[in-house]
Amino acid sequence: MSSPTGPASGLPVRMPRPRQPGRHRRPEPLAAPEGAPALVLAVPGTPSAATRSLAEEVVSIARSELPGLDARIGYVDGDESEFPTLQSVLVQTAEERTARYEQAVAAGVEVKKPEGPVAVVVPLLAGPDSALLRRVRQAVMDSRVAADLTDVLGPHPLLAEALHVRLSEAGLARADRARLFTVATAADGIILASVGGEEAVQAAGITGMLLAARLAVPVMAAALDQEGSITAVAEQLRSAGSQHLALAPYLIGPELEAGLLNAAAEEAGCPAAEALGAYPAIGKLTLAKYMTALGIAPQQPQGAPVR
Repeated sequence: MSSPTGPASGLPVRMPRPRQPGRHRRPEPLAAPEGAPALVLAVPGTPSAATRSLAEEVVSIARSELPGLDARIGYVDGDESEFPTLQSVLVQTAEERTARYEQAVAAGVEVKKPEGPVAVVVPLLAGPDSALLRRVRQAVMDSRVAADLTDVLGPHPLLAEALHVRLSEAGLARADRARLFTVATAADGIILASVGGEEAVQAAGITGMLLAARLAVPVMAAALDQEGSITAVAEQLRSAGSQHLALAPYLIGPELEAGLLNAAAEEAGCPAAEALGAYPAIGKLTLAKYMTALGIAPQQPQGAPVR
C-alpha cells in the first residue's frame, strides 16, 4: 500500500522525464527581430479589389508565420490613393522609421540610430519577368530609400504543389495518386503557361519537372506572351501521345492580363486551371525570401511529398 509520503517499499517510483537537450529540443518559435526592415510586397499588374484581396492574404500568411513582422503592400501600377505605389510605400516606411527614432530620442530613451535597409522588397512573381522586374527596381531607386530587392518566388517544390492543387480543383488531375480512384477529365499532358519570355519559360520548366514527377504525366512550359508558343507546345505534347491536355498557369494572378489565359486555352484546344492566387505556399515563399535577405535562417518551407 502507499503511504502519505509515497509508494510502499518495493514499488517503482515514477520520476519526471528530463527535458531532452540538443537537437531533440523543440525549437523556439521565430519572431521578427526588433527594428527589422519592413517586408514590402511589390504587386504587379493593374490594381483591383481582387488583386488587393490576394495581396492582403499573402501578407497575412507571412505575418502568421513570423509574429511581429511589419508587412506592407506596394503596387507597381498604383494610383497614390486607393492603391499606393511601391515608391510611396517605401518613402512612408522610411519616414516612419525616422520618426520613431526621433520620438525615442526626444523622450530620453537610449536607442541605437537605425542602420541597414528600411525594407526588403519581394516581387509577387512566380517566375522572372525582366520588364516587370525593371519597373520594380526603378521604383526602388526612385524612392531613394535603402531597400533590398529579392529574387522572384520560383522555382520551388511548393509551387509544383500549388499547381497540382489548382489542376485537381479544376478536375484536371488526381488529387492523390496513392488513392485508387480516377478522374475522368484528368489530363495526360500539361502546358505550363508563363509570362516573361524565354527566361520565364526556362524557369517554369524547372518547376514543371517537379510537377511531372507528382502527376506522372509530361509537362512542358510555354510563353503566354510569345505568339505561337502555346500552340507549338500543344502540338509537341500531342505528337508524343498526349490526348487530353490542360493549361496550368505558372502565374500568381495580378501579372496576368485579362483574357490572355482564356485565349491561350482556346488556342491550345484544352481547359485551363486557375492561377496560383493566394495559395499558402505563396505567403510562405514570400517570407522565406525576406528572411534570407536579412540573413535569418528561416525554416525552409517544404513541399508535400510526391505520392
